[in-house]
Amino acid sequence: MARINLLPWREERRKQRQKEFAVMFGCFALGAVILSFIIASYYSGQIDGQNERNAYVQQQIDEVKAKNEEIKLLEAKKAKLLARKEVIEKLQANRSQMVHLFDSLVRTIPDGAVLTSIKQDNETLTLEGRAQSNARVSTYMRNLEGSGWMTSPDLSIIEAKGADKGLPYQFKLQVKLANPNAPKDEDGDGVPDAPTPAAQIAQSTGAAATAGAAPAAGAATPAPGTTPEGAATQPAAAPGAPAATDATAPTAPNATPAKGAAS
Repeated sequence: MARINLLPWREERRKQRQKEFAVMFGCFALGAVILSFIIASYYSGQIDGQNERNAYVQQQIDEVKAKNEEIKLLEAKKAKLLARKEVIEKLQANRSQMVHLFDSLVRTIPDGAVLTSIKQDNETLTLEGRAQSNARVSTYMRNLEGSGWMTSPDLSIIEAKGADKGLPYQFKLQVKLANPNAPKDEDGDGVPDAPTPAAQIAQSTGAAATAGAAPAAGAATPAPGTTPEGAATQPAAAPGAPAATDATAPTAPNATPAKGAAS
C-alpha cells in the first residue's frame, strides 16, 4: 500500500533553505567585516608609518635648512674676512709704493724732458710736462713701461705750445700704477694666487743655505784657548839665548864729522 505524506514538507524545506541561506549570509558578512577591518588596519598602519617617515624627513629638512642658514652666515663672515685680508694685503703691498713710484719717476724721465704736473686718480696717474722733441716723449714712455711700477702709458696730448724755446713740446700722458711684488690673480677669482712650488722651493733653499752658513761660520772660528780636534800640536819652543835689550845690546858709536874735512 503506497504511503502519501500529507504534511506541508515543501514549506519546511523552504524554511530549512532560508535558514541555511541566512547562516551562510551571516558567515559571509562576518568574514567580509573581518576582512575589511584587517585591510583597513593594514592601510591605516601603512599611512601612519608613512606619516612618521614624512615627519622624520621634514625634521631632517628643517635641520638641513638651519645648517644652510648657518653656512650662509659663515660664508658671509668668510667673505668679510677675505675682503679685510685682501685690503690688508693691498696695504702691505702698497705701503712702499709711493716711495718706489717717485723713485721711478726720477729714474725714468730722460734728459730734455721735465714734469710740470702729477695727478693720481685711484690707480691712474696723469703726468704733464714739457720736452725738447717727440723722441724724448717716446723714450719717456718706454722707460715708464719698463719701470715695473707703472704700466700701459697712454699719450693723450703732445703739441708745440708755449714760449719756452728749449722745451717747445707740451705733453700729457696717463699710466696705470702697478706693484711688481704684489701676488697676481691669474685665475680671476678675486683671490691672489698662492706662490708657485718653484718659488717656495727657492725660498726654502735660501733659508736652508742661510741656516747652514751660520753653524759653518761658528765652527770655523774656535774659541780662544781651545785646540781643535785632530790639529797637530806644536812642540814647545826650545830655550834660546836671552833676547838682547836696549840696556845690554851694544850701541854703535855715532858717526861724527872728522875735523879738518874739506869744506
